[in-house]
Formats: sequence, C-alpha cells, structure tokens
Amino acid sequence: MSISTDRLNAYRIMWTLVMYDLPTETKKERKVASKFRKELMNDGFSMFQFSMYVRHSSSSENADVHTRRVKKNLPEHGKIGILQITDKQFGQMELFYGSKPIELPNVPQQLELF
Repeated sequence: MSISTDRLNAYRIMWTLVMYDLPTETKKERKVASKFRKELMNDGFSMFQFSMYVRHSSSSENADVHTRRVKKNLPEHGKIGILQITDKQFGQMELFYGSKPIELPNVPQQLELF
C-alpha cells in the first residue's frame, strides 16, 4: 500500500465512540444498563474505559449504521453521547495511566467483504 493510500484510509476509516452514564440505583435500572452494554458489545463495540465503548468501521457509511443501532437501543433514562472520529484523529489521542504515557492499542486492519 502506498503512503498516499495509507493517508486516505486514515481519513476514511472511522471510530464510533459511545459514552454513557446510566442510573443504577435499582435492580431494574441495573438490568437496563447491563442490557445496553451487552447490546453495544453484540454490535462489535469494545470497552475503552468504564462506560465508554468504541467500534472501528471501514467507512463513515458503516459507522452510520452502527450509530443508528445504538440510537435504536437507547434506554429511557440516562445520558448517552455518540461521537464519530476518523482513524487519524483516534491515532492522535494521548493516553496516560496516572502520569505515565501508554500506547494506543494496535488495531489490526480488517478485511470486510461487503
């Protein structure tokens, strides 16, 4: 793959971030929160931090599909944020464990046949 193709892919490949804060005071609320989290994982999202899940998509159109699925499964109460960013933007993130920098997880290229 040429450098220009890599650069284009870094802007074409998308990440969808879902951040949420759901009530968990009652047994029913905990069940709703757990169901929402499981639906995210069933749709290919991975935990990035507690109450923040991310999903890698090959294009903005594919990211839109997953965003619509999240919106379809929104719980009645709580705060949910959905953000789509490019692979380039995601790669510019700085992560720290305390004051020590850590590296971003290495995400393998995925071949999608759709």
